[in-house]
Amino acid sequence: MRGYFGIGVERLSKPMNAGNLFRSAQAFGAGFLFTVAGNYAQRKAYSDTSQSTHQLPFYEFDAVDGMLLPDRCQLVGIELIDGAVELPTFKHPLQAAYVLGPERGSLTPEMLARCDHVIKIPTAFCINVATAGAIVMYDRIVSLGRFGQRATFSRNPGTPAAAHVKGAQKFRT
Repeated sequence: MRGYFGIGVERLSKPMNAGNLFRSAQAFGAGFLFTVAGNYAQRKAYSDTSQSTHQLPFYEFDAVDGMLLPDRCQLVGIELIDGAVELPTFKHPLQAAYVLGPERGSLTPEMLARCDHVIKIPTAFCINVATAGAIVMYDRIVSLGRFGQRATFSRNPGTPAAAHVKGAQKFRT
C-alpha cells in the first residue's frame, strides 16, 4: 500500500482503550502514534500487549498548537458531528494522521479547526475509541490497498466449504 498514516487521541481519558487502539494501529501498519493533551502510560494500558509505543514512533503533544505532523500529512478528525463526511464515501489521503476525541467527549474546537477533513462512522451513536479507530484503519486498507474484487463462488452441494480453500484440512463426517 502506498503512503503512510498515523493515529492518535486528543485528551485521552481511558488508557486501556488507547492501548487497544495503538495495538490495532501497529497491526494495521501505522507509521506513528500520538496523543494530544493526554497522558498515556504504557503500564496502565494492559491491552497494548505488543507495546506499540515502543515499536513505533510515539509523540506526546501538550496542546493542539504544538502538534507537528510530517510535510504533506493531512489531519483527519474522526467525530460524529453534523457536516462530517461519512466514512464509506471518504477518499483517504495517502499521507494522513487520524485523530479521535476522548471517550467521554469530543474533539476540541481547536482540533477541529486544525483538521483538513472530518469524517464520521455512520452509527446511531458514538462508539468506543479503539473500535472507531480500527474501523477507520480497516476502511483505509480496503480502499487504498491492492485488493482485487471480493471472490464469490458456488460450491457443489454436499461439499464442505473448507474443501474449496487451498490447504484446508478435510472434514470428517
